[in-house]
Amino acid sequence: MTISISALDPLEVRAPAEREAALFAALPGLIAHAQAHSPAMSERLAGIDPSRITDRATLAALPVLRKYEVLEQQKTQRASDVFGGFATIGWRGQPARHGHSQSDGARRVFQSPGPIYEPEGEALDYWRMARAIRAAGFERGDLIHNSFSYHLTPAGSMMETGAHALGCTVFPGGVGNTELQLQAIQELRPHGYIGTPSFLKILVEKAAEAHTGGGTGGGGLGQICKALVSGEAFPPSLRDWLIERGVQAYQCYATADVGLIAFETSARQGLVVDEHVILEIVRPGTHNPVPDGEVGEVVVTVLNPDYPLIRFGTGDLSALLPGPCPSGRTNQRIKGWLGRADQTTKVRGMFVHPSQIAEVAKRHPEILRARLVVEGEMSADRMTLHIEVASASENLPTRVAETLRDITKLRGNITLLPPNTLPNDGKVIEDARSYK
Repeated sequence: MTISISALDPLEVRAPAEREAALFAALPGLIAHAQAHSPAMSERLAGIDPSRITDRATLAALPVLRKYEVLEQQKTQRASDVFGGFATIGWRGQPARHGHSQSDGARRVFQSPGPIYEPEGEALDYWRMARAIRAAGFERGDLIHNSFSYHLTPAGSMMETGAHALGCTVFPGGVGNTELQLQAIQELRPHGYIGTPSFLKILVEKAAEAHTGGGTGGGGLGQICKALVSGEAFPPSLRDWLIERGVQAYQCYATADVGLIAFETSARQGLVVDEHVILEIVRPGTHNPVPDGEVGEVVVTVLNPDYPLIRFGTGDLSALLPGPCPSGRTNQRIKGWLGRADQTTKVRGMFVHPSQIAEVAKRHPEILRARLVVEGEMSADRMTLHIEVASASENLPTRVAETLRDITKLRGNITLLPPNTLPNDGKVIEDARSYK
């Protein structure tokens, strides 16, 4: 069974209001399903009426689920439920809860660093990667050289199942064995590459060396002229380097927890959000969405009944871009990966967390935005809380300093700033110390 290209287009070009209505019409059912069949989500969403979660404002009232919480939950329940009660599918001996017997539902199970275990269900294109692969220029009948790992983590399977759904043939190259992979590329002549951008660069360089050194491969990467890359940063310099060598590479953003989140198009103007994802950008360390255009943590809700992670915090920073994609797709766009949201740092032997800075701001409504800057050298730390205020009431710096000390157990200075002064980079804590 394959997904036709034409079957994907109506979702990508529908009116934004139609998309929003469809996503939030499906959301109450997903929440109810999670409450009934996922013990972990049932506990997190206790007392929530699913029928009332019908727009972004009501969704934002639910707690963000961060990855470390999934890990801790799994650790505590490892002996009875390796998924920590978050999944609703399993296998014989592992609970399965929504219409499956205890011996089915999960087609594969993966292990990511932590370790965290993630299920793969039986749905066609479970990780929803076909859309990103198609946007990178692949089509039915193409042979794809897949250099993502097929061991432990799901990246190889993510890409292969998406390619199969699109009607492509896949060579499972996996990682390493560069010489053998080059031999396969030169002999099979795949139409395109899927994998990390850094390994694609290595393959191009090695192929060029073999060609100039009189190698038998014929030089270059055969007919490879397109690529989908992910798993690490893809800077414009590397993109342009590949274009100069005849390879048009596009990137996608996905995680082992939720699959595809967003993907690049031929317009090369940000990443378009997947059609089955509700995406929010929240202030790091909080549950609160930031204004459009401001950098914050990517939080997603995917319409996946097998692993219903509601408001999952990816830990990655990004920001929404204004307007639709020039490619004709009408969904939201994000800037791409802009760093990590976890900015926890240690000051004079004490950990300071973004959530603590958010709590300081919460206790003083005059604060519009706050950023803790840690300076000095090791053993001589100085921390200053920079706060944006439209107008300051009497003794505000003193009161904020007291709150900062009360919450962090550390003394710090307070600097008042006018609105829109702090950089729009998502940082709540900046470590500016010298480590020389």
